[in-house]
Amino acid sequence: MKKTLLHFFITFFISGLAFSQSGTISGKINDGEFNDVLAFANVIVKDTQKGTTSDFDGIYALELEAGTYTLVYSFVGYQTQEITDISVEAGGTTTINVTLNASAGQLDEVVVTATARQNTESAVLSFQKNSVVLLDGLSVESIKKSGASDIASAVKNVPGVSVQGGKFVYVRGLGDRYTKSILNGVDVPGLDPNRNTLQLDIFPTQILDNIIVIKSSTADQPADFTGGVVDIVTKDIPGSEQYSLSIGLGYNSDFHFKNDYLVDAKSGTDYLGFDDGLRDNPIPSAQEIPLPQQNGEVVEILTRRFENTLAAQREKSLMDVNFSATAGNSFDIGENKLGFLASLSYRNETAYYDEYIDGQVFRLDDQDSSVLELRPDRTQTGEVGNNNVLISGLAGLSFKTEKSKYRINFLHIQNGESEASIFRQSNRVNNSNDIKKDNLIYTQRSISNMLFSGKHSLDEGNWTIEYKLSPSLALVYDKDFRVTPFRVTIDPETNEEIFTIEPSESGDASRYFRDLEEVNLSGKLGIDRKHQLFGYDAKLKFGGAYTYKQRDFSIEKYSFPLINIASTIFGGDPDALLSEENIYDAETNSGVYVREDSNESDAFDSEITIGAAYISEEFKINNWFNAILGVRFEKYDLIYTGQNQQGDIFDDTTIIDKSDFFPSANLIFDLNEEADKKIRTSYSRTTARPSFKEASLAEIFDPINSTFFIGNIHVQPSYIDNFDIRYEKYGEGGDFFAVSGFYKSFKDPIELSFIRGATGQFTPLNLGDAMVFGGELEVRKNLGFITGLSNIDLNVNLSLIESQQEYSTDERSSRLDNLRDGETLDDNRQLQGQSPYLINIGFNYEDEDSGWQGGVFYNTQGKTLQIVGSEDIPDVFTLPFHNVKLNISKRFGENNQSTIGLRFENLLDDDIESIYESFGATDQIYSKWNPGQKISLSYSLTF
Repeated sequence: MKKTLLHFFITFFISGLAFSQSGTISGKINDGEFNDVLAFANVIVKDTQKGTTSDFDGIYALELEAGTYTLVYSFVGYQTQEITDISVEAGGTTTINVTLNASAGQLDEVVVTATARQNTESAVLSFQKNSVVLLDGLSVESIKKSGASDIASAVKNVPGVSVQGGKFVYVRGLGDRYTKSILNGVDVPGLDPNRNTLQLDIFPTQILDNIIVIKSSTADQPADFTGGVVDIVTKDIPGSEQYSLSIGLGYNSDFHFKNDYLVDAKSGTDYLGFDDGLRDNPIPSAQEIPLPQQNGEVVEILTRRFENTLAAQREKSLMDVNFSATAGNSFDIGENKLGFLASLSYRNETAYYDEYIDGQVFRLDDQDSSVLELRPDRTQTGEVGNNNVLISGLAGLSFKTEKSKYRINFLHIQNGESEASIFRQSNRVNNSNDIKKDNLIYTQRSISNMLFSGKHSLDEGNWTIEYKLSPSLALVYDKDFRVTPFRVTIDPETNEEIFTIEPSESGDASRYFRDLEEVNLSGKLGIDRKHQLFGYDAKLKFGGAYTYKQRDFSIEKYSFPLINIASTIFGGDPDALLSEENIYDAETNSGVYVREDSNESDAFDSEITIGAAYISEEFKINNWFNAILGVRFEKYDLIYTGQNQQGDIFDDTTIIDKSDFFPSANLIFDLNEEADKKIRTSYSRTTARPSFKEASLAEIFDPINSTFFIGNIHVQPSYIDNFDIRYEKYGEGGDFFAVSGFYKSFKDPIELSFIRGATGQFTPLNLGDAMVFGGELEVRKNLGFITGLSNIDLNVNLSLIESQQEYSTDERSSRLDNLRDGETLDDNRQLQGQSPYLINIGFNYEDEDSGWQGGVFYNTQGKTLQIVGSEDIPDVFTLPFHNVKLNISKRFGENNQSTIGLRFENLLDDDIESIYESFGATDQIYSKWNPGQKISLSYSLTF
């Protein structure tokens, strides 16, 4: 049956290609007066009776026989635009997006010759050019040129944008809390719900229209961003039938086909991104675990329920694999249109680090300030094996009438991450302790999201009503984290290592089960009204939004002490602990038994509500000045239920209650009649709020590096005043030049800091006020002005950023107390999470005739304060990572429907490293690993 269906689809596909003699011209008509579409504009094929009109989304489509055409675009009161030499290929789609500008008293005509560069890249530039908001865009065409298979790999080409951990986007070097990512204009929780940004590597490029990075706020945008809002825009109703398949392989010489790769025991469904129950907690939550002296028989039964694998296993690692498929089409239903879009992607990646350093602690000498060198408090090195499986599926339906559009999208993301490691740790707090630890970790994450939206055009397009409703469910299960530590000593006679379990020195073997469940409901309503003001077209915008978030977080922790048994019999083998002969025996009252170590303070239940209303006016005073002024009101509440270790109880207690107005002003000045030279200025007030875990009493243990995150119930939101100015010049095709300046003033910024007197513990704090200022330069230039280089484009963007953080009274006192001899304290320091510079340089080659495309891309960012020091622990900085990538691809086949690509990453073989930095001292490593050099081979087919 499967073979029959496959044969049918292949035959249908080939037949469609063979007999299709027509193609499609489609695109979007934009309104040059506003950052908007132009509804019901006319599109005529010159010298024929064929034509159509744009719908209320500005979208049009014409099916024509293969050939070359001239199209005429017109609308009453706007300049008529004529585009010539538009080529239509049989079975293909040609995208032509145009912008019509208002005529100055007469209906002028503009003639444009279409070229191969008339595509979605220029459409994004057109959108950027006509926006009164300061923004940057990245088209799906630009993403493909970079060779990226997902957004995270490509968005670094946007000025001022960097990506952390290959997943999370930062704008203007500001940390995660100051950047916001949304999907189709609506909040969606990420795989890491503690982050403000959505994980960008989960979206295959095939489902995207573009990515818009908004850097200045308007009243209709959420107030909780400072660096920028990253809006991921997926495809809407396709102009024609569209299907694609893509497969890829990745090889890293440091990671793959290693016989000593570390793994955990696998369940039967790990390859699908979830556990089949192997790692479930075997103890019901209502079950009380007695001590052996209370009920030895029950203790023995409960201990035997636990899966007995505690040691990291070794096997051969395999290559990375990925697969994606998309499908889209639209159908005419009378005079209406129904469209669908579906996407499925799968990625299975393996990493292995044989020299992995993380979570080391170095201190200043707290007795003698003349000693400059740092002393080790805890060092930790080892091996780590990681397997990450990610599956994402997106399905959507759109229904469009003459004046209304309805859209429903379903998104599900499934992620399973398994990690096994062996570390050697040396503790030197009071004496020298050497510890060997086996760590087994499995985290299962999922997001389920639905988006329902509607848009209606009334009164000939003068009124527009748009609404969106988006419920989400995010689940994160840390399933059976297993940590087995042995103290290592040397036998003075044999010089052999002796492995013992000593709770006071190394701790007992432990297992953790952490559950996070979060419900998120977002809704928004926006109403636009076009009208006349000062003799020019104007637009009034008003509306509201509501967001509800509720999170349950709980931890079950168990330890496995020994009774009447010597730990030396295990020989350092973690699997021996729960072997049959060593499990607790009630008759002999000896062996390894389970003990519950959970605390009431480990769990919490929190709710966040945000109610918002806004109003803004977009208007002109004359034909070269445009402005949008607005104000947004947000009511923010955080309600917490939990308790601390002292027994203080919070029961539905409101710990944050804020009502704030957020004004914004964006001004744009056209410097010439063509409006290809502009100056933009903006002001806005925004906020940065603590995450659920930050505004809590939770103590979250990281078993890899033995550190604790400690919540802070008293942390409060930060407030930021933002100022921007930018000069832009738009050239032919995709040529573009821009230079920007910005200034941001922070009140009570939230920063991650070491806890005084507590080794390896961090907490969020509101520290002293801060300011950030800097500049950006962007150049996109085709090198055709140099003979023989017309197929090469240069893309350069640079950001220079200075941050100055004032010291709080406590921090200043702590730093003064720990100054070294000859050291003075500056008036301020760098803001935590702020990069001092960002550099992106890319050369892209493309030959439309031969189908060859290639590019070299370089990306780096400056030394960044990662963790703020406290008392005798100095600051931790992330060092620059110099990433050079090379991409080569070739299109071939009928209508260039097949593409094969080859990609090389980290050509410089650079390390990812963080260090402790202190006056006069040698830098010491906090964390360090090498991501290796990856080679990827991919094949894609579109039809």
